[in-house]
Amino acid sequence: MKYLFCSLFTVVSVLMSGWCETSAQSITPASDRQSVDLTIYNVNLALVREERTIDLVKGLNHVIIPDIPATIDGTSLHFSSLTDPSAVKVLEQNYQYDLVHQAKLLEKYIGKEVEFIRMDNESKKDYTVKGKLLATGWQPQPGYNPYGGGTPYYATGQMIAEINGKIEIGPEGRLVLPSLPEGLILKPQLEWLVNTTKAGQHKTEISYLANQLTWSCNYVALLSSKNTEIDLTGWVTVTNNSGTSFKNAGLKLVAGDVNLVKDVQAQVSGMMRSKMAFAEEAAAPQFQQKELFEYKLYSLQRKTDLGNNETKQIELISAKNVLSKKVFIYDGLSDQWRYWYNNYSYRAQGSFGQESNKKVGVFVTFKNEEKAGLGIALPKGKVRVYKRDDDGKEQFIGEDEIDHTPKDEEIKLYLGNAFDIVGERAQKDFRVVISGHMIDETFEIKVRNHKSEPIEVLVYEHPWRWNEWDITKSNISWEKVDQTTIKFPVKLEKDEEKTITYTIRYNW
Repeated sequence: MKYLFCSLFTVVSVLMSGWCETSAQSITPASDRQSVDLTIYNVNLALVREERTIDLVKGLNHVIIPDIPATIDGTSLHFSSLTDPSAVKVLEQNYQYDLVHQAKLLEKYIGKEVEFIRMDNESKKDYTVKGKLLATGWQPQPGYNPYGGGTPYYATGQMIAEINGKIEIGPEGRLVLPSLPEGLILKPQLEWLVNTTKAGQHKTEISYLANQLTWSCNYVALLSSKNTEIDLTGWVTVTNNSGTSFKNAGLKLVAGDVNLVKDVQAQVSGMMRSKMAFAEEAAAPQFQQKELFEYKLYSLQRKTDLGNNETKQIELISAKNVLSKKVFIYDGLSDQWRYWYNNYSYRAQGSFGQESNKKVGVFVTFKNEEKAGLGIALPKGKVRVYKRDDDGKEQFIGEDEIDHTPKDEEIKLYLGNAFDIVGERAQKDFRVVISGHMIDETFEIKVRNHKSEPIEVLVYEHPWRWNEWDITKSNISWEKVDQTTIKFPVKLEKDEEKTITYTIRYNW
């Protein structure tokens, strides 16, 4: 028994000696990024992949990874040694984001002696008084910080200190602290406990997800004088509010509806846009588009810098003389009744659904096809449209948003309402054919063209009372677009008015 006790004591002593030796080791900082690649998603998320060199001793190592985004998702981090993947393993990880802040700094000195430098009014010389700090004048507020990295603070009053046995509120002088308290750091960082079986320098790869790195797409379009062609330029806007900068970074953008597990968070973003001039000759595309799962991947064909709190714009696509068409659409049903589609409470109420809209919308359509200089998947974004006036000056004529648009699909932009085209829609008759089962409703639609040229207006109607219907009478031809949409094409000469009359029958 005595021999066993001595053996156990020897083993424990050796282990404790090894642990103390490891604990006494200085913390090893990883090198700066040797390379970095960003894949940014249009859902306020980015994948960061970086390479760093770490000098490790055999056994346990405490390693600091500096310049980490304040918005990192620590649970998403992946690490591997490129030098010897099987020899290095991360045992523990601490994300340290308790950054230097006036409130936090003062909080560390509550109850401790501090100095106040004051000025003697007569001699105009500085002198020092010492006192005990009692209150900081700041209050921590629990809750989510949209910028990441700790608890937000709010000013709640003045500093309070005990000086020469008296309590001073808002003490005079400049506060001086002896040193930076332990635990506060200048930038977010990771601290790892790493175990390795192979000493020496290890080239490592680190990847993780971070928020407040996002991108969006905006388009500038110039419409020709006859509205038959359009020049289109797409600009990628990349915004970095992650808390760190990325130098000489590879950049890839992912467009598509990527599913994320929802979390409650505030998103604060700002974006500045400037008007860009069209180049006389088309340059080589800066981005190359490829497939990624069911999404689109756009790779920048060069490296770029992305500073913290910076917004950068890069041209995505440019096309000239894309065939376009101006389209007038009159959709007379008041918007409020579309939300009551198939509602049983209103289907037999003749006085409901009579309100109408008089505005005729103007749209510009074009096709996203290769022969037009497009033909790549266009990310969703805002399209701002310009047109030259009689003096040759560009004027803004409207804007719209497009969704993710695959190649060879048509794009339709709503730019506003026509000034010289008017529509009127009125219910002329409502009759119950079979009580509780069948009704007839008749509408009269008038369209007037006050322009000095002939036009075509597409008149849209929406049977909203019930899903089983039929057009029993109509004075012009019509087309069923879908179960809730009917289209009447109407051609008008200048200063001409035309009337559409139709009867719809509902059955239930």
